[in-house]
Amino acid sequence: MKTADLLITGGILVLPEGEVAADLVVRDGRIEGILAPGSEWATLEVIEADGLHVLPGAIDVHTHVRDPGLTWKETWTTASQAAAVGGVTTIFDMPNTDPVVANAEAVRQKIDVAAAQSCIDYGVYGVVIEDTLDQLLPMHEAGAVAFKLMLATDHARIPVPSDGAVLEALATLAAMGLRTTVHAENNQILRWREHRLRAAGRSDAAAHLEQHTDIAAVEAASRIALFAEWTGAKVHIAHENSRHSLPVIQAAKARGVDLTVETCPHYLLLSTEDGVRVGANAMRVKPPVREPGHAGPLFDALRSGLIDILSTDHAPHLPEEKRRASIWECAPGFPGVETSMALMLREVNAGRLTLSQYVRMACAAPARAFGLSRKGHLVVGADADIVLVDMTRRGVVTAAGLHSLGNLTPYEGFELHGMPVRTLVRGRTVALDGRPLSAVGWGRNVI
Repeated sequence: MKTADLLITGGILVLPEGEVAADLVVRDGRIEGILAPGSEWATLEVIEADGLHVLPGAIDVHTHVRDPGLTWKETWTTASQAAAVGGVTTIFDMPNTDPVVANAEAVRQKIDVAAAQSCIDYGVYGVVIEDTLDQLLPMHEAGAVAFKLMLATDHARIPVPSDGAVLEALATLAAMGLRTTVHAENNQILRWREHRLRAAGRSDAAAHLEQHTDIAAVEAASRIALFAEWTGAKVHIAHENSRHSLPVIQAAKARGVDLTVETCPHYLLLSTEDGVRVGANAMRVKPPVREPGHAGPLFDALRSGLIDILSTDHAPHLPEEKRRASIWECAPGFPGVETSMALMLREVNAGRLTLSQYVRMACAAPARAFGLSRKGHLVVGADADIVLVDMTRRGVVTAAGLHSLGNLTPYEGFELHGMPVRTLVRGRTVALDGRPLSAVGWGRNVI
């Protein structure tokens, strides 16, 4: 009789192309075999998955862990535990921490912090700054998995590069074979409109939406697609929130531009009308949740594959940072890694997408886009990053139930139908029935 470390038996495996009843065998942290139900193996551990669906762990390529430097909002321990409970087994962390990840030493520092705390696997972004273009290769050699380019930001220590610097950076990163994640908004439009709105005495939530006019997103998406086409770079547009960008994305892909795009649950499930429910200022995120009329086309684009990836832009803040009177002083963003999978399973049960479509957008597509050959798929040889899902389980989203330090959530009170109940990273259970298990330091850098 063959031997292995773990047998997951009785479950329904969910693949991008469909579902199949099969058993999974795990040895040394990887999937050793996919077998007909009831196959006999001698294993150290058996997980009975009768009635459950077996998914690859979700990969969230857009998170803000806040550690180092902003740890009152989140730490690698709390972020990774929240992700594990939510069925996310790999996260990529953005570079706007303290210090900003703009050189090799900052990459190493963040990896050291993550290695000591994270219970799930992770990647670290370096940032593209005009004055530190010579640090791109050293940052990658130090362990950065990808790079973040801000075409718009008000972060004092991350100035927006000139177009000339952007072209040079994309050419450099193209030669390195790395994908660049881009915040695609036109900075000059945003700064101009913010100045005008402030001068007019506007500090209400609607002013934030007026600042982030759709044309700022459409222009930047068009520009970065042209730059990617010119340089041969791999580009990933972050947090797409506007239906008006979809024709630009479609045209770029039709021309063969190596372009991937993500959107997030808050753009699919919320609109400005939710501000009445949770507080308009608390809804602030960059780019903003828009008025009704955008969520439907974005959901359609995600289902069709025009938008490739579901991410979260997980960005926790303390509640008092989210409820300031002026919208300009209200911290943008909210937690997402713990709720994303459950929210989308809710949509599966509502008939808006299939489990296979979810696996494509949350697991397979991010793995393919960022070169994670051992992640995102239930295949022999892949890392045993596995989530058991109970499609009948129900629950309710509450801030008190979340594991992030900054726990104010715009999904407060959302009823859930379908939930992750067990999460494994490289064969080790790191969350069970909504509770993180003691696996601090188990996570590894993905490169």
